[in-house]
Amino acid sequence: MTAARVRILGFGMGPQHVTPEVAAALGECDYAIAVQKGDEDALLEARRAVCEAYGVELVVVRDPERDRSPGLDRSAYEGAVADWYAARLAAYRAVLDGRGGTCAFLVWGDPSLYDGTIRIVRELDVPFDVLPGVSAPQVLAARHRIVLHEVGQPVHVTTARRLRADVAARQRNLVVMLTAGVDLEGFEDWTIWWGANLGGVGERLVSGRVGDVVGVIEDARAAAKAEAGWVMDLFLLRGPEA
Repeated sequence: MTAARVRILGFGMGPQHVTPEVAAALGECDYAIAVQKGDEDALLEARRAVCEAYGVELVVVRDPERDRSPGLDRSAYEGAVADWYAARLAAYRAVLDGRGGTCAFLVWGDPSLYDGTIRIVRELDVPFDVLPGVSAPQVLAARHRIVLHEVGQPVHVTTARRLRADVAARQRNLVVMLTAGVDLEGFEDWTIWWGANLGGVGERLVSGRVGDVVGVIEDARAAAKAEAGWVMDLFLLRGPEA
């Protein structure tokens, strides 16, 4: 048995986004590892579709349970997360040690953007490389036929949790990811380009002045979730001209 090697491969939002470079890498892999986070895991099914399209065996690892007890203080919460993280690493190591060979880790979107796979694989202490994928902000811009930044200006990529702090720090053009709903109170005069389930089942798009479309976005988000059984959304938010 050969020692394990890992290839971290961005696959966009499904087989339709797999680049020729990633397709060639998949052809060199003996199997792929993916975590199953529940009985109905839509992201696992997306990875399964990629593996089936390229004839790669998918090895499914059940995500370890994490202590989600209400009322955990900060120390207990951090300890629970550390225990869960260690258990996931152990599950990956067990597969790699038992199988060896070349293993793919399939990353939703692109490995460089709000994904922890590279950090995890570093801790596995195996040789690895990384190939890029199509990211959600790229698809968002293409669907809306826009450039993410204005001429000569920056774009700030952030999370929904950090949105208000970043705006307070004078950011005026933001790609906002990792949303759990859209709280846009106070941004009524800003412009938004929003998308859900981009490139997949339930894709929805809305754009316009926030005050005019916030209700439309809420309805579209609910419709995307109803159609697909899950929803992942993001948006570009741009402030009015000073």
